[in-house]
Amino acid sequence: MPYTEIKEKNGKKYYYRVKSIRKGNKVNKKRIYLGTDLNKKEILKKEINADKELLYLNNLLTEQEIKELKEIKEKYKKQPKENLENRYEVFTSNFTCNSTAIEGNTLTLQETAQLLFEGITPRKSMREINEILNHKKAFDFILNYRKDITKEFICDLHKIVVKDTLKDELKTQIGCFRNLQVYIRGTDWLPPKPKNIPKEIKSLLFWYSKNKEKLHPLIISAYFHAGFETVHPFVDGNGRTGRLLMNFILHKNNFPMINIPNSIKHKYYEALESAQIKGDLKPLVKLLLNILKSANVLF
Repeated sequence: MPYTEIKEKNGKKYYYRVKSIRKGNKVNKKRIYLGTDLNKKEILKKEINADKELLYLNNLLTEQEIKELKEIKEKYKKQPKENLENRYEVFTSNFTCNSTAIEGNTLTLQETAQLLFEGITPRKSMREINEILNHKKAFDFILNYRKDITKEFICDLHKIVVKDTLKDELKTQIGCFRNLQVYIRGTDWLPPKPKNIPKEIKSLLFWYSKNKEKLHPLIISAYFHAGFETVHPFVDGNGRTGRLLMNFILHKNNFPMINIPNSIKHKYYEALESAQIKGDLKPLVKLLLNILKSANVLF
């Protein structure tokens, strides 16, 4: 994802907007010069313009796709209140089952639904059971949260997601940005060092606050999700927390939420990696759009 780089020379600060582009085993950087000794207002304005060039954010959705999203939103708003509880139970079961399965949980959809809404506990490990129960609690938390995304909100959400699921030596990391380096299986890139996480999250939140009214909510949610997963701020639970945050943004903007099926997690990972390594958000936006368009239940 793009970030701002500051270089100092002869007492002056030179600002650049940077995007990393991987070619084979090499990582090249594309830089756009923003200016010298800029104030916050100037930096923000130039960052937005640079991002348009680097990511083409405003052109990620066609006019037809924007029209389709508007129709989805209108259809969602017309859903009858009489089946709200039923839709909630179906979506919660599906979202919880798939989001935890992406991370390795083995409970089936039926087992998940029975555990969450019938109190029937399957013969699985307590860690897996707690992951399911925690996810529902975290989902309910975002549904009832009336403010906007903050560092505190992110950390509180993480506390709920990973409660009673981490090894004893990691329990001090619950609800806190990690103080350890983590590694991602199946990729050859490293998340930021622990010392850089507060700065990275602050930058992501700053971007969100300045662009949430300017770009389409689907683009905002996709960008935030990709950015959050790139930072990988926690020792565990980043994927589940990140997908909850993505849906919080959609829900806050009166759009139906997205359940990413575990069956297409390879496509999901490829789309995420495209944003993280190539700075290309389009595959992730298109994937999320297609899921919304094919959704049987809008919640």
